[in-house]
Amino acid sequence: MSEEVQAMTPYQLLGGEGVVRWLTDRFYDIMDSDPAVKPLRDMHPQDLAGSRQKLFMFLSGWLGGPSLYMEAFGHPRLRMRHMPFAVDEAARDQWMSCMRRAVDELVVEDWLKQKLIEAFHNTADFMRNQ
Repeated sequence: MSEEVQAMTPYQLLGGEGVVRWLTDRFYDIMDSDPAVKPLRDMHPQDLAGSRQKLFMFLSGWLGGPSLYMEAFGHPRLRMRHMPFAVDEAARDQWMSCMRRAVDELVVEDWLKQKLIEAFHNTADFMRNQ
């Protein structure tokens, strides 16, 4: 891997805004259609438009791109914002199942896929409150 590639953010490595939007939309499309993650889907509002937009904004900054979420809403305070929901290992694993599938469909490079999945898992695991 070149030094130039090593210096790039995940946001840049993925391809920027359009790809982060695609990843977000694919994540929610999977969650919305897979009966195996119905408990996770049931934690979300019927209309996923707001959830899609907020996750896209969060991921933009989290992946090293523009800090859209922070500019609009301030610090994400992820744990606090997820406290009203029962986030246990099953919920974490369902969330990761959807995100892993979306990443698998999007990312070709194994090293980048592994880096993203590990970072997503660490963040999802941090959300557990049960």
